[in-house]
Amino acid sequence: MGAAKKVLLYGGTFDPPHNGHMNNLRAALTCVRPDKAIVMPAGIPPHKKASTTPGDVRLAMCQCFTALSPAVEVSDWEIRQGGRSYTVHTLEMLCEAYPGAELYLCVGSDMLLTFTAWYRWRDMLSMAALVVESREAGDEPALQAAAAALTAEGGRVLFARAEAYPCASSDIRSGRIPPERWPEVLPPETLRVVQEKHLYRQRP
Repeated sequence: MGAAKKVLLYGGTFDPPHNGHMNNLRAALTCVRPDKAIVMPAGIPPHKKASTTPGDVRLAMCQCFTALSPAVEVSDWEIRQGGRSYTVHTLEMLCEAYPGAELYLCVGSDMLLTFTAWYRWRDMLSMAALVVESREAGDEPALQAAAAALTAEGGRVLFARAEAYPCASSDIRSGRIPPERWPEVLPPETLRVVQEKHLYRQRP
């Protein structure tokens, strides 16, 4: 697959991807400056219910991320695997695809605090540096403590400079953010797919 020296993995359900996701990836790109950044929509996340939005539709919505940098590409690898998506398996695939590359894994602040509950988390620490892409106000002490504990386990934790964005994908799916506000919170490419497919609370 090429000789990328730094590969950044940005995964998630992305149902739908919104401007907060864009801000997080933008901050991670600035922090790491990767040769390749791979956006990976999950198949079935192990800690969440399966998305009711088909994988190919979420994949299409994720094309919004390619506007951030020529380094960004969107992968359907996890979706094609079927079943539950475990990040450690994706990292193993990337280790094989990009031998010798430095791998970086984007995680949210909530994920950093619960990282030791992840499946094969020590293996993940050995394969990739963690890039914490956003923080809530006041959670700095807890994040620094979690980072120190993971560093003691042999991990590496970097902090990107993204402010937490006041929007969640569930707000859009549930209607808490109504359709008339979607242009404020969704990237244009995502909004186009949402409207074309009549997703969430849209009506044909």
